[in-house]
Amino acid sequence: MKIDNPDERKFYEIEARNNGWSLRELQRQFDTALFERLVLSRDKKGIKELSSKGQIVAKPEDTLKDPYILEFLGLPEKSKYSETELEQKIIDKLEHFLLELGKGFAFVGRQVRFTFDDKHFRIDLVFYNRILQCFVLIDLKIGEISHQDLGQMQMYVNYYDRKVKLENENKTIGIVLCRTKNETLVEITLPENNKQIFASKYLTVLPSKEDLKKLIENKDEE
Repeated sequence: MKIDNPDERKFYEIEARNNGWSLRELQRQFDTALFERLVLSRDKKGIKELSSKGQIVAKPEDTLKDPYILEFLGLPEKSKYSETELEQKIIDKLEHFLLELGKGFAFVGRQVRFTFDDKHFRIDLVFYNRILQCFVLIDLKIGEISHQDLGQMQMYVNYYDRKVKLENENKTIGIVLCRTKNETLVEITLPENNKQIFASKYLTVLPSKEDLKKLIENKDEE
């Protein structure tokens, strides 16, 4: 693989060695622009660490990507499908989805139900991250995220923190995975010191590396 950017090349060398990627998996990670996607969610210090240490997972933000690339689901970009169908596709391709989530993730369950005051609630997907030692809850939205979606996830996270997690485990992480999101709405809805609730987009087709590089350039100019 020819990679002109030396920092990007070092990153893939480290990750391929640490994660035991096959050539096919290495090619997929490169094709889905993993390096660029991680760069977009990090500060300058974090970007430098990617090329010298690879992806280090030490806090909730380190596990996140924006966007997540779900091209392996086989859903056309403009296809009409329900949240239930999206969830089933993910379960059918669970091994691929775990690789896309990243390091340390283990599957716990789908449509996990909990009840209080005679009211029932279901969480689309529940995972556990062994590195962060915490539950990770994922809610799937096929449209644009709303403040109600974020509020619902906050309730899910609060329940797990108070009723499910053990004393020695860390606080629960909640991710709302959506087709589109309004950054301002997310920023205003969530508390300023938020470290638990996150919103990320997903794509069902491979992104253009050129477009992602432009986003990185715009980020550097801010």
